[in-house]
Amino acid sequence: MTGIPPADRVGAADTPGRSAEAARGEEPGMVEEPGMVEVVRAGALTTVQDLGRPGWAHLGVPRSGALDPSALRLANRLVGNPETAAGLEITLTGCGLRFRGATTVAVTGADVPVRVNDRPGDVGRPLAVPAGAVLRVGPPRTGLRSWLAVAGGFAVEPVLGSRATDTLSGLGPPLLRDGDRLPVGVPAGPPAPVDATATVPTPAEVRLALRLGPRADWFTPLALELLLGTAYTLTPLSNRIGVRLSGAPLPRAVVGELPSEGLVLGAVQVPADGQPLVFLADHPTTGGYPVVGVVVDVTPLAQARPGTTVRFHGSQR
Repeated sequence: MTGIPPADRVGAADTPGRSAEAARGEEPGMVEEPGMVEVVRAGALTTVQDLGRPGWAHLGVPRSGALDPSALRLANRLVGNPETAAGLEITLTGCGLRFRGATTVAVTGADVPVRVNDRPGDVGRPLAVPAGAVLRVGPPRTGLRSWLAVAGGFAVEPVLGSRATDTLSGLGPPLLRDGDRLPVGVPAGPPAPVDATATVPTPAEVRLALRLGPRADWFTPLALELLLGTAYTLTPLSNRIGVRLSGAPLPRAVVGELPSEGLVLGAVQVPADGQPLVFLADHPTTGGYPVVGVVVDVTPLAQARPGTTVRFHGSQR
């Protein structure tokens, strides 16, 4: 059986792991380099993310990567990086970073306050950061997550072709902690010549297109009516692995257990309590509870806070 571990909540930073310095083979107290970024305040959950590591599910490794790939791509374009460069995914409480060398950064995603030292900055535009300056990203006014790119990208050691942190398996760099230092690569090009980009408002209700199957036949017609016709609430027992929903339980037509089957991004698994959960980027690759359907696009869940109303729409045919 699989599911989100009960102790995991939005923003929880309890995944065991080495410090970022240890992950790079560095000793504490090393002389700082101009291309280094020091984590002044890690916040509740800040991770290194790129576009993930596809192609390893047969070995039990999910794709991982940014929960909103388009937001990370935009941040990278704004600072002149390839879209595949590694950035930071910042959840709920913001973070603070000290830059040893002058650089350019961009923050995208949620509507958050941004400051470079005492100077306010804007989300969705390139920001010049002087050497020694501290960049502070505050808690979001709306939404849940932000993505930060720096010119040159964060040059942590790749694992299986990706620098992304997988919070389920522990692959990639560990969750960031206060005092960690991150290397920065060589800038690939100049920042984008834009004044600002449009920010997408966070809706009060998330609507998710659903394709039924592969185990929709394990549920009664009433269950499918409830799934597609009633509202669910996103619970605090949610994270990068998946989101747990609370609402009308889905009665099963088949009583029994499944052998473990493959899981994909967006799979809607229904445990024994009948409450659906939607798997996100760090999902397990196999599970034994029936999957009633698969969400076409999980990106809206990247900004959904606990308490958000979630509705599924689709066809029972």
